[in-house]
Amino acid sequence: MRTRRTLFLSALAATAATAGLAATATASPAPAAAGTIEVSTAAELKSALTSASPGDTIHLADGTYTGNFKTSTAASSGSRITLTGSSKAVLTAGGGYGLHLNGASYWTVKGVTVTGGQKGIMIDSAKGVVVDSVTVHGLDMEGVHFRKSSSGGVIRNSKIYDTGNDGRGMGEGVYVGTANTLSDKSDDVQIIGNTIGPDVGGEAVDIKEGTTGGKVSGNTFDGKGLTGAHYDDSWIDVKGNDYVIENNTGKNTTNNGYETHSQQSGWGCGTVFRGNKSNLTGSTGDKQLAINVTNFSGSCRTTVYASNTVTAGKGLTNITVTP
Repeated sequence: MRTRRTLFLSALAATAATAGLAATATASPAPAAAGTIEVSTAAELKSALTSASPGDTIHLADGTYTGNFKTSTAASSGSRITLTGSSKAVLTAGGGYGLHLNGASYWTVKGVTVTGGQKGIMIDSAKGVVVDSVTVHGLDMEGVHFRKSSSGGVIRNSKIYDTGNDGRGMGEGVYVGTANTLSDKSDDVQIIGNTIGPDVGGEAVDIKEGTTGGKVSGNTFDGKGLTGAHYDDSWIDVKGNDYVIENNTGKNTTNNGYETHSQQSGWGCGTVFRGNKSNLTGSTGDKQLAINVTNFSGSCRTTVYASNTVTAGKGLTNITVTP
């Protein structure tokens, strides 16, 4: 038999359960999941670049997007912002920068084409930017530039050609850092599996003093179109420290395949070359070396492994080869 006390306690329990359900029903909703922003016009793209939040994906429909596109919105390493489309999604600039990531850390730019501007993709003061499977061409100056201490960046699986069309010999494919300064610490940039050239007016890859610890690996270089202006006479010029240059293949150069230089005291040191294949057929410069080291000393060493090979030209390198 149920007593009055038992009935009273049962009523209290039922009231508490009801209150708990009410509390659950009125709790704040969970944050909305990051989403995809579909874009099909230049105006929509400019808006999306401004309004995107960490975790969002901006998806470009195939078509031409005319203008200069810029974002300064930063994401995080655990919640990136992605700008993606096929190679038929074409950002076309009449001048200036095609796409400018200014302080926009942890963005991924994937698949799209950038053409028609002074410079293609400019990355300023932005950490961890990934440029993946893009096409960059038809530019007055360089293709992709990591600048203003944009560290930890990656460009991979991309095609860069037809740059430097203003005729000044400043059309590098990928440019890391800033000339004549040590304050630009665009460190640990990785340049992986790209096809750079032909008709790139400057070096395929130009690595400036003040930058450290990057890698250039598995790329294919075609130096047809090198102007020779500003000493642009190789596929890669390393002026930063402690870079690894490995497993790249190059053809068509005016002089050498790869070079190191010290533009500032203590820089252009610690480079390691291994597994690179150089075809110097047609080279007419004074050195014609696969790897020309201009700054070797006891305090500024370069390592050239025997796994590097050369076809034609005048030799593999001008320093002792490491087995």
